[in-house]
This record gives sequence, C-alpha cells and structure tokens, in this order.
Amino acid sequence: MKNCSICVAITVALSIALPACAAEKTKPVRMGSGLMTFDTVPGWGLRPDGSSALGPTHGAVVVDKAGNVYTSADKGVVVFSPDGKVIRSYLGKDYSRIHDMEIRQEADGEFIYAARNANAEGIKFDAHSGKIVLKLTFPQESGLKLGRFNPTAIAVAANGDIFLSDGYASNHIFKYDKTGKYLMHFGTKGNGLQQFNTAHGMTLDTRYEPARLLVCDRNHRPKGRLLHYSLDGKFIGEVVTGLGMPTSVAVQGDYVSVPDLHGRVVILDKTNTIIAVLGHNPDRKKGASYGIRQAQWVEGVFSGTHGSYWDNDGNLYVQDWNISGRIIKLVRVK
Repeated sequence: MKNCSICVAITVALSIALPACAAEKTKPVRMGSGLMTFDTVPGWGLRPDGSSALGPTHGAVVVDKAGNVYTSADKGVVVFSPDGKVIRSYLGKDYSRIHDMEIRQEADGEFIYAARNANAEGIKFDAHSGKIVLKLTFPQESGLKLGRFNPTAIAVAANGDIFLSDGYASNHIFKYDKTGKYLMHFGTKGNGLQQFNTAHGMTLDTRYEPARLLVCDRNHRPKGRLLHYSLDGKFIGEVVTGLGMPTSVAVQGDYVSVPDLHGRVVILDKTNTIIAVLGHNPDRKKGASYGIRQAQWVEGVFSGTHGSYWDNDGNLYVQDWNISGRIIKLVRVK
C-alpha cells in the first residue's frame, strides 16, 4: 500500500510539472480551404516529456531531400526527422541566432545558406556535417559607410549567386557570386514604391521565367507587402499588398506560403491571390507576440509566425517567433 501511495504521488507531481500539451491529449485542428487544407500534428517536435527541444525561436525552417526538418533557434540549428524526433543539432556561437535559411542541392552535397542578423554575416554550411564552407561579411568594396550590418534574409540563384538582405539596418540587398565575391547592391530604406521599410524575408521566386527575387517589405505603411526584383536589382513591381507584417516566403510549385507576424500564414497561388489563411490568431494582443509561453499555446493558432517551408508531399512546417520555441507541422489533406 505504501508503494502504491508513492506511485500516486509521483504521478500527480509529474502531471503538474509537465506542460499542458504533454499532460493532455490534444486533437488535430483542421485549417485552410480547398487544395490548401491542412491538419495540425499535436506535439510534433516536442521532447518525450512534452517540453520544447528548441528554446527561444526567431528564425527559419528548411527541409532536406530526405524530409528532415531544420529549424533555427537562438542556440543554433536543430534537425528533426519527419515524425518530429531530434536527430542532430548544430549549436554554439557559429550557428546561433540564424534569422533566415535556404537549402540547396549542389554537386557536392546539400548546403544551407543562412543570414545571421546579430552576427552581421551570412554563412553557408553542409547540411549533413555542419561544416561551414563560406562566410559573407559586409563588403567594403561596395564603398558604403554603414553604421551597422544586420542581415535578415538570404536567397540563392540557380547559378550560385547569393543575395543577402540588410533588412534590420540599411535595407540594401547585397549580391555576391558563389565564391563570396561582392558584385553589387540595390534597394534603399524608405516607404516609397521601390523602397524597403524592413526587407525582412526573401527567396527566389521560381514560379516565373526568368526567376526573380520575392522580397517581404514587412513594415511598409500602411501594411506589409511583397515585391519582385530582377536578379540584377531592377524593380519589377508590387506582388501583393495589405499583408500585415510578412516575415518570410517559401515557394513550392505555383504556391507561396507567407507567414504574417500577427499570427497567421497566407497561401498565394501563381496569380498572387490569397487562396487560404492558416492558423489565424483572433486575439490581437497575442499576435506579433514573442512572450506566449508553451502553457498558453493554442493548437491550430499561431502567435508570432516567422518562418515556413514545404516538404515534398506539400506539408508545411511553421515556426513562431516565440520565447518557448515553437514549430508546428501541418499535414496537407489530400
């Protein structure tokens, strides 16, 4: 009897100590519409005890050809299997505070390109070993005199040219060749038609021929927008406006996922029409909020939506800007 009492006490203590999502079974939540309908996967990416494996997140997500999921946290990059188990990580000062990532298959392997805003650099590293093979720093050859260099986004062209956006500072986008040689820069800070008021996210828009840059102008007034620029820095046009605070963009086929920091992901088709809205947070006080701790997470509702990426099956992985470290898997409903 005494032993049974001890077991009950331990069980009660554990149920109190564990986060609510670990102590209770949460049901999947369906969201979206039409072709872009998804179900959440409750508890995906959490440790067996229900806690986050990430720590504070303010970064990005990419998926390799095997379906493994890389997400950046303040402490570094954590790699999950498709079913949400941690399989490796790249931690420490060389990988901390990665704000944006792109993954690319090249002749000698898969590589991740990353923008490190707090560390004033872009890096390229082997996705499977973590070996850093290239660093991009502020190009003195540009002739610019900047008070600071704070890159927020990175994109890579088919020929290997690299674009690094100084989104938290000058709002110039710097172009380098594949070896890291400075080629040019374009864009300026402002609220005009061809300017950036925080060029926060960026990717290569392969929906068009030739491909072009798709840039998140996050703080444009009155509301955020997406812009197209050619790969030689020429303004093409506004893509869509009225997006709140678009933080990043990820392309798969004819579709683009756009996290909005206010707490939602919008999906655009090739005509750049919004065809689905995912995870909308109806509480304005909890949108664009870093301080929503794990105990306050709501299944199927986002808070500081910051990064997203598609896998080969059309599923989406979404990362919140979040003090507890949140990543969500959305399974596409066939």
